[in-house]
Amino acid sequence: MTGETPDIQNQVTEEMPAELASILDLEVGETGNRIEFEEGEKVPVPEKLSFKPLVHKDPWQQAFVDENTILIKRTVRSGQSIQFDGNVVVLGDVNPGSEIVASGNIIVMGALRGVVHAGATGNKEATVSAFKLQPTQLRIANHITRAPDGDYLSPDHPETARIKDGIVVIEVYQLGQDRQTKIC
Repeated sequence: MTGETPDIQNQVTEEMPAELASILDLEVGETGNRIEFEEGEKVPVPEKLSFKPLVHKDPWQQAFVDENTILIKRTVRSGQSIQFDGNVVVLGDVNPGSEIVASGNIIVMGALRGVVHAGATGNKEATVSAFKLQPTQLRIANHITRAPDGDYLSPDHPETARIKDGIVVIEVYQLGQDRQTKIC
């Protein structure tokens, strides 16, 4: 059927206008919008639907509206490398010897102990967040840092790494509140 316009006029039933109106969330009634089909009339199908873009007050949440996001529902194991043009969300751990590279943000719903590079295309607004932020190496855009030498007290709360005043800082993740900052 390439190039042909589908003819659906014989497939329209009397119940369809009401069903279509409820799907499109239109009011059908004396004063509302009506969709009426007349015998022999072809139903116009819009080529493109437009939607009002979703805007968040929190810039961290807005970043996910602007880019693609991939959801990985497993632990990223040693030797595995994930590269994605957009945001990466991992539902699991990122083990030592593994790598995640993303042009956007990286969020790990678990322990982050591998190598991560957020904002790999130069996005200095990118962030790296994890329940346990203990990366072997952490990069945001062209800034690189690593875990401190020696014993490291593991925090019991989620943390976020971002670039602030030209350096990578680690902050306690607190949505919409003042953040405590550690400089790396």
